[in-house]
Amino acid sequence: MSAFKIKTKNLILRHLRESDLLGIYELDSDPLVHKYLGNKPIKTKEEALESIKSNILQHKERGIARWAAIEKSSGEFIGWSGLRLNNDLTFNNQTNFYDVGYRFIPRFWGKGYATESSIVAMDYFFTTMKKELLIGVAEIDNIASNKVLGKIGLQFKEEFKIDDVKANWYELKKDEYAKRMS
Repeated sequence: MSAFKIKTKNLILRHLRESDLLGIYELDSDPLVHKYLGNKPIKTKEEALESIKSNILQHKERGIARWAAIEKSSGEFIGWSGLRLNNDLTFNNQTNFYDVGYRFIPRFWGKGYATESSIVAMDYFFTTMKKELLIGVAEIDNIASNKVLGKIGLQFKEEFKIDDVKANWYELKKDEYAKRMS
């Protein structure tokens, strides 16, 4: 993989690496992080490594995967953000869609990193990848994620269920993005 790197005001976004193991383990073993993700935190470092390997494979096979988020001021791995092509699951009766997502270690919550990194991901999606439709999904009770998706410009379309849990479906089309940017 190339030395992909995007710098924002506060973050460095890059491809996930196996050396991110301890950070991914801290992130995905935290029950608070998984409160709105089906309440299934990982239990072992082996599971964290499998998650990283899956991300690396997604990038290789699909051309895009979530990016590691590194806090510039501390150099710490704080979680991940970015884009994913969902061609292996169905949400809201949809398959083969790109979504923007983020997941951060709780001590880095409330600093605006989800919004900052998601704006960069959205810009990358429409300007570099030149794709047409970006999706965002958040459980209804996840107030913070719903706010981020709205703040970056995705528009609420409908409510649906993921395993009997109510979630919100957001969309942004390329032409709507272009209008906002002009």
